[in-house]
Amino acid sequence: MAAKRYPLIAGNWKMHKNLAEAQALAQEICAGVQTPPKAEIVLAPPFTALVAVAQVLAGTTVKLAAQDTFWEKQGAYTGAISPIMLQDVGCQYVIIGHSERRQYFGETNETVNRKIKAVLSVPLTPIVCIGESLAQRESGDTLAVIAEQLEQGCQGLAGAEAEKLVIAYEPVWAIGTGRTATPAQAQEVHAFIRQKLLTLFGAEVAESTRILYGGSVTPENIAALIREPDIDGALVGGASLKAASFLTLAALGT
Repeated sequence: MAAKRYPLIAGNWKMHKNLAEAQALAQEICAGVQTPPKAEIVLAPPFTALVAVAQVLAGTTVKLAAQDTFWEKQGAYTGAISPIMLQDVGCQYVIIGHSERRQYFGETNETVNRKIKAVLSVPLTPIVCIGESLAQRESGDTLAVIAEQLEQGCQGLAGAEAEKLVIAYEPVWAIGTGRTATPAQAQEVHAFIRQKLLTLFGAEVAESTRILYGGSVTPENIAALIREPDIDGALVGGASLKAASFLTLAALGT
């Protein structure tokens, strides 16, 4: 990890935690974060707990994220939540294009692109997820898939917009499976992503963009991952649901 890129550890709680549980977990995490923190800490509770968790995070260094959004500001879109609504409840980040959104809810590179532009216009910071399936990896298509997702997801962005992105590489075969890409496997893809950003947007964007790893990240493997030069943090699922494990991750495994 480059010294000038401040690491980021984001906890994606997915469809877990009622209001009381979400508040309690957020309080425990805030109380345990090191001073000064070794990484920027972001929590992404479900929509129903955003306001409650925002109240806990107020006055702390911990940031709030949403797990998804829609690309319109308002309108007749039953069940949808706009970036403006997320900003209103205190979000600073939005996760976009998570593999579970792609798998279960029809997210495409095109909708990811529309959401990125909508989020940047508010402005909030998108955490843009990209990654390959097991079949794509085994067929040798990993880098082609990553290139397509990145190019199409970022289509039409100017350099000044692209430099505000956080990218999360999440090999789909490692999410919730207990299988983790080795540090070398993750670094190979992270380095490719950074080179692709260089081609698309230039050296300044490529060098400053934080690229996170996501996929069964644990306290046991975070230190080895974060030592790689192009891995700037983690998007954490299961290990973010308990304060002790998440705080170890936030301390970068030390």
